[in-house]
Amino acid sequence: MKLNYVSYSLFIAVGILMVFGTFGKLTGQWNFSSDWFWLLAGVGLVVEGAISLFKQKKFDKKYRIIEREI
Repeated sequence: MKLNYVSYSLFIAVGILMVFGTFGKLTGQWNFSSDWFWLLAGVGLVVEGAISLFKQKKFDKKYRIIEREI
């Protein structure tokens, strides 16, 4: 359960960092390459994918689906 909480917290932290970074760039407070934004977006997608994969494997292990041949 701890790992699950940490992975969701990491995903939320990446999202908050992206929001503040984009807002800072739009208001002219910071000037950085858009590549950094896409790097953070990629990290967020990787974290989201890892969470989804972990949940799906846990679900598949708990509820085995048996296919019937007709």
